[in-house]
Amino acid sequence: MATTVIAAFNEFMKDTVNLKKADTDDARASRDWLIGKMNDFEKDDKFPVSFPAIHIAFGSFARRTKIRPLDDIDLMFGLTGQGATYTILSDRITVTSSGEGSRLHSYRHSGADTVCSVRILNAFKNRLQDIAQYAQADIRRNQEAVTLKLVSKDWNFDIVPCFITSEDAFGRTYYLIPDGNGHWKFTDPRKDRDRVTTINVQNNGNVLNVIRAVKYWQRRPTMPSMSSYLLETLIMDYYAGRTSCSSFVDMELEALFRHLGQSVRYSVNDPKGIQGDINSLSAEARKAISDRCYLDAQKVSEARWFENNKEYEKSINKWRDVFGPFFPEQSRKSSASPTVLYHWR
Repeated sequence: MATTVIAAFNEFMKDTVNLKKADTDDARASRDWLIGKMNDFEKDDKFPVSFPAIHIAFGSFARRTKIRPLDDIDLMFGLTGQGATYTILSDRITVTSSGEGSRLHSYRHSGADTVCSVRILNAFKNRLQDIAQYAQADIRRNQEAVTLKLVSKDWNFDIVPCFITSEDAFGRTYYLIPDGNGHWKFTDPRKDRDRVTTINVQNNGNVLNVIRAVKYWQRRPTMPSMSSYLLETLIMDYYAGRTSCSSFVDMELEALFRHLGQSVRYSVNDPKGIQGDINSLSAEARKAISDRCYLDAQKVSEARWFENNKEYEKSINKWRDVFGPFFPEQSRKSSASPTVLYHWR
């Protein structure tokens, strides 16, 4: 139990929201071990040749915006193209094998020279099932990744095979990953990683904690959920032009909720410049989320008012209205002298 709002937020972030360091370290070690095993798949002279230089972790765990529970870890596993070429069509990108001398030639669509992403995924699935430490490997329903379920861990791995393109006319390279329909699509997790790092650093390293707190907030069943990536993008858009994110999470939330309430109603551009509008929410969902953002922004304003007037119990209870029952209650033992721990902010 906490005696002040500061103590309550510190406890909340440490014990409820943020990942435990031991779990993070264990997960990274497990990921590195798995990559080592997968690098050996090519030794059978049939599996596609790996390209370790382009292996890349992605998703919220890699960006350090993951909250509890640690349930999935995303990894893009690089493959060598062996002279393959790609063609951009209106609805897909095709990858064409360079010929019989390439291992990719064995993974073509029937009656064509184009490499089938589903066959590549199946190759990963079949080989991953041979690793004894893991329970089960399945291709995700969207046919864009292989999910590896662990025997002794709480988290799964989502593994995405990928290629990297040569430089285009602008000197830019892209990752090619399965598109869910047997072909390929562009992505570039480096852009997301670098954007998060840059914006977090320019805001004194405080943005990541805010993202995690808001992710926890949107998990509550008080409104429809937007995708984690959309939410992060909206928050990053807010802080991109700022340099003074507070280390006190609560001081950021009123203005941020109001920003989210407005921005979620409109198109949201992919910060990578690849997908276009990433806001696929229905009009009804956008309105419901927006309404909740404005409602909770008002609650945050009230909580801050109570705190500034040293009414700590009322302030903490208002924060519990925002974040739910796992936000710490006020400790009554120290309620007679809470000013000892109070920081004017």
